[in-house]
Amino acid sequence: MNIQIIEIPKIEEPRGNISVIENDIVPYEIKRVYYLYDVPSGSERGGHAHKNLKQFLIALSGSFDVIVNDGKEKKTICLNKPNYGLLINSGIWRELNNFSSGSVCLVIASEVYIEEDYIRDFEEFKIYASHK
Repeated sequence: MNIQIIEIPKIEEPRGNISVIENDIVPYEIKRVYYLYDVPSGSERGGHAHKNLKQFLIALSGSFDVIVNDGKEKKTICLNKPNYGLLINSGIWRELNNFSSGSVCLVIASEVYIEEDYIRDFEEFKIYASHK
């Protein structure tokens, strides 16, 4: 499956830790950054795939599960450390759920928002994935 867990270097200090994300961490030009927060208990996010866009997801605070599916295989990854991120390449269906209270999901994207890049219907995604 075309995903990867990437460790983000952590500089530890008594005053608090710092992690920096630069182009040596994210393997594409960053064109959009957004974050999900105040997700109500039991809610789900995602539920789509992208034809071209790549995303790097990080749990800045709290935890959540990312369910990824390439049309052949399905995996669940729990993100719960701010110095680890999940790289999701194009052509992967993703769903986010099981958000802990106070969780924040940072998304670093390779493209700006383009509606035509989304596949929002899972049956349509399965057809798309079978032709890749």
